[in-house]
Amino acid sequence: LRCAVSRRLACGDVEGRLEAIFGRVRAIQAKSGRFDMLLCVGNFFGSASEAEWAEYRTGAKKAPIPTYVLGANNQDTLSYFPDVSGCELAENITYLGRRGVYSGCSGLQIAYLSGTEAQQQQQPAPAHSFSAKDVAELKTALLSTPHFRGVDILLTSPWPRDVGTFANSAGEIDTKKCGSKLVSDLAASIKPRYHFAALEKAYYERLPYRNHMVLQETPQHVTRFIALADVGNTSKKKYLYAFSIVPMSSMDPAELVKQPQDVTENPYRKLRKEAPKSKAPLSAEEEPACQFFFDLNKHQGKKRPSDGKERGDFQAKQAKKPPQPTGPCWFCLASPEVEKHLVVSIGTHCYLALAKGGLSPDHVLILPIGHYQSVVDLSSEVLEEVTKYKAALKEFFRSKGKRYVLFERNYRSQHLQLQVIPVPLDLCTSEDIKEAFITQAQEQQIELLEIPEYSDIAQLAQPGTPYFYVELDTGEKLFHRIRGRFPLQFGRCV
Repeated sequence: LRCAVSRRLACGDVEGRLEAIFGRVRAIQAKSGRFDMLLCVGNFFGSASEAEWAEYRTGAKKAPIPTYVLGANNQDTLSYFPDVSGCELAENITYLGRRGVYSGCSGLQIAYLSGTEAQQQQQPAPAHSFSAKDVAELKTALLSTPHFRGVDILLTSPWPRDVGTFANSAGEIDTKKCGSKLVSDLAASIKPRYHFAALEKAYYERLPYRNHMVLQETPQHVTRFIALADVGNTSKKKYLYAFSIVPMSSMDPAELVKQPQDVTENPYRKLRKEAPKSKAPLSAEEEPACQFFFDLNKHQGKKRPSDGKERGDFQAKQAKKPPQPTGPCWFCLASPEVEKHLVVSIGTHCYLALAKGGLSPDHVLILPIGHYQSVVDLSSEVLEEVTKYKAALKEFFRSKGKRYVLFERNYRSQHLQLQVIPVPLDLCTSEDIKEAFITQAQEQQIELLEIPEYSDIAQLAQPGTPYFYVELDTGEKLFHRIRGRFPLQFGRCV
């Protein structure tokens, strides 16, 4: 097994700075020993590459390590890649090709996709772009392999769209707008252990994400996404990444599927669920964004359009609405039952209200405007706004010398209520609070499990499943699947 370990380097946009990247590789190898190969994503050539490239192309200079590069991302650099199926560009420098799988003698599998995503109206796709057909063919080639579990490495130039969902921040890069949906689909399907990308001139190492549904599917290996900056950037962002890897085919299955402590949910989970559908009607969460204001004095909270024009027959076009309550609901904002004097803030999908009978004067509730029973029922847009409210409350309470405890009881409740209770920082630590919940749970024979910080409750409970859930402002979470009776005031008592 030790012989199967290989040391690799991955690099972001070289943009023709060959002396800079190869000089850095030489320095690293002199200090840390030999690496097996250099994998380059993003733009290997730039607009002013010719002078440096000529020395390598003619053999006057040689790359110090076997180097594998992706193809052109724009029209300007197409001429550097004479064969779309891949070829040797210079000694020790190989163009992998438009798409495919490179299998090393050690058994390591590297899937690759060159170029950027073609616009739908571009038929056929330009030579520097890939289309849905390219991705489908690459997926089919891999998924049809007997006992396919995934690939070791995936190389793409663009980031996958939405890669930052459920994860640590990507800084200035908005992962909901940046990158390619086709790359997301590819990564979700072929399950690489490492996925490298570039083009955004930024370094982002996402927390590892799982490739299976917790408690519903057999555990699988995790994926680590790493975006790399451009070579020699003045901001000194990381552009070279060193890693050791044992080919999946050589690993003990139990070792392969070990889950790291900081593992998160799969950022493309929604994409995978929707993959079989075609031309489905827009759901509520996919609608074009539209801001509404709620008139709390008239018409029992009826929506009015944001342009201020009163139109009695106005109704938001929504293909999929939240389920309607079977009777009066105390928490649907449009309901006459809502005690509107307790409302603190109203967003697009959620609102904040003081708790009636709160445990402290600043005990608040985060509530969806529409009728949802629990967190696991929420659409992605509502869930995103819930997350924003939590972040705002954390910042607010910290400014007041407090930390919050949040819990939800999805049991004998009709409308989702996230109870947010502030506790003075000098009164107890987050560890004290967690211990109090666990101790009280044990005394009442309640199995309260600690789950990873970036886990999604929707992975642990299906809609309609009763549960109790605690979240500390450190991100720590506790979860109990309710199977019988459950004390309704458990959270308040703790």
